[in-house]
Amino acid sequence: MIYKTPGSAIWDLSQRSHQLWKMLAHSIEEEGLDPMVELGWKKCGSLLIGRTEEESDMLKGWVKQLCEAGLKAEYLSSNELIRKEPDLLVDKYSAAAFLPDDCQLDARRTVAYIEKTNRNFAAKGRYTEFYNDPVKRFIRFNLFPLLWVALTLTLKAVVRKQILFTALHHSVVRSDINGEVKAVQTSNNTIYSKKAVIVAAGCWTGSLMQDLFRNWKMDLHVPVKPRKGHLLVLENFNSLKLNHGLMEASYLKHSTISGIESSDPEQNLSVSMTANIDAAGNLQLGSSREFVGFNTDLDESVVSHIWKRAGEFFPKLKTLSLPDLSAIRKVRTGLRPYMPDEKPVIGPVPGLSNVFLAAGHEGCGLSMAMGTAEMIVEMVLGYPEKVDSTVFALHKVG
Repeated sequence: MIYKTPGSAIWDLSQRSHQLWKMLAHSIEEEGLDPMVELGWKKCGSLLIGRTEEESDMLKGWVKQLCEAGLKAEYLSSNELIRKEPDLLVDKYSAAAFLPDDCQLDARRTVAYIEKTNRNFAAKGRYTEFYNDPVKRFIRFNLFPLLWVALTLTLKAVVRKQILFTALHHSVVRSDINGEVKAVQTSNNTIYSKKAVIVAAGCWTGSLMQDLFRNWKMDLHVPVKPRKGHLLVLENFNSLKLNHGLMEASYLKHSTISGIESSDPEQNLSVSMTANIDAAGNLQLGSSREFVGFNTDLDESVVSHIWKRAGEFFPKLKTLSLPDLSAIRKVRTGLRPYMPDEKPVIGPVPGLSNVFLAAGHEGCGLSMAMGTAEMIVEMVLGYPEKVDSTVFALHKVG
């Protein structure tokens, strides 16, 4: 929650998700299991680090906003900050916003836990997996033939009333457009839907929906696009001690790397320091952002920028050579689903009453997953909403 803005479009959803993750961790404990083992769950708190006088002043206001929004937040001076993180470079202008109740999840452990839990329902016919089986098309329930019969019978009775023909004809078209999707056809299977079809395909959601809608000569614009990121992982790294999750204040602005700015702002590479120790004792350093299409190739120059940026915050890293750490070094690359207005699209697809989208969370997909899932369930089953979904609705269809 440390970098999310109170009152923003995603604020309520983020808070609800945080609450649901805490509830899940508690339920795992009640089962006699360890949430750290199952989810990589750590209540370690988080720090948003400022290094200039301007950033320190900004953090004071940030803490005030967070407190007014009901969170437990503290402003840390340079002296207080060095006591929290002794390995962090701290000078007279250094300061931090501290959220002691922030928690950490491990994405891989969490996904593995969810898959394992879901498979318990397979024997009851309530869950199955179709990995590496691409979607080809939707199969719709078409009301047109039935309504055309009704139209023909009606016209026999009122053959001279052309206005009725026009009205009924438009009714037929709307009913056809608003028909339900009864199945999803993949390369190898036809999967039938009982209640709803949820499209949660990350940065591929936009192109997937365009392809599916093109078969009906309709256009659906979901402006989600891929935003590539690198994460540097040093396994079992004990040369640096961190007590919390850390992030530099400029992460909020996505500052670009000096000297490699592009004339097109969207092509700029942004690298901001993020650092944490995961549940396995691995040091994770980030974070990069760039628009390079769907390319997920490892870029060593980006890794070098991440390492250099981290060294500006942690002097111990400057004494080490990254090539010398090749035996314990891993790099993860991935594509975040970016939305231009920086909020996900969650809700029904206009024209299809039982198809719902959930995409565009960018780097907050895991943290907001629980709230998003709850919101979709409420929509499908018609339950009262705990978080207003209006701001996430998709309206553009043609």
